Amino acid sequence: FTCPILDRNARFKRYRKNYSLAGDGGMNWRQKRQLKQASVVLVGGIIAFFLLILLIRQLQDVPEEFVEQFYKYESEAVFAKSWEMLHSEMKTKFPSQASYVQGRSHVFLQHMVVATFSYSIGKAEKKKEWQMAKDSEVFVEVYEVPVTLHFNSKYGRFQLEQNCYVLEEEGEWYMLWDYNF
Repeated sequence: FTCPILDRNARFKRYRKNYSLAGDGGMNWRQKRQLKQASVVLVGGIIAFFLLILLIRQLQDVPEEFVEQFYKYESEAVFAKSWEMLHSEMKTKFPSQASYVQGRSHVFLQHMVVATFSYSIGKAEKKKEWQMAKDSEVFVEVYEVPVTLHFNSKYGRFQLEQNCYVLEEEGEWYMLWDYNF
C-alpha cells in the first residue's frame, strides 16, 4: 500500500494528468517553466539589442551636435561661449578670451559687414592619429566635421568651407581647427 500524499510520483502524475487535460499540448510543468524562461530571455535580449542600437546612434551624433552648438554661438555673435568650447591647443592661438572675441567679431561683423550668418554641418568622420599643427600634440582619435558658413554681406553672397575637428577628453568635447599649412 502507498499513500498518495507521501508518494511523490503519485502527486506529480496526478498534477501532470490534470495539467495536460487543460489543453497545453502535453507539456509538463518543467517544460512550461523552461519555455517561459526562454521567452523572458529572448524578449530581454531584443530590448537590449534595440537599446544598444539607439545608444550607438546617439553617440555618433555627438560630434555634429557639438559643432552645431559652437556655430550657433558664433552666428549669434556670442564668441565668449564658443571660445570656452575650444581645446587648450586652440587657446594657445587665442591666449585670452578677449582677443578671440575681438578677432572673431572684427572678421565677421566688421570686415564682412554682416550681422549674422547661417551654416550647414556635414557628417562626422572618425580620424586616427591627427595633429592640429606639425609641432602640436598627436590626438589618438578625433572627428572631422565639415562646416559651410553662408554669408549675405555688403560684398554679396559667399560661403566659407572649413573642416572642424572635435575630440573628447575626460568626458568633455572640444573644438580644434587645422593649422597644417
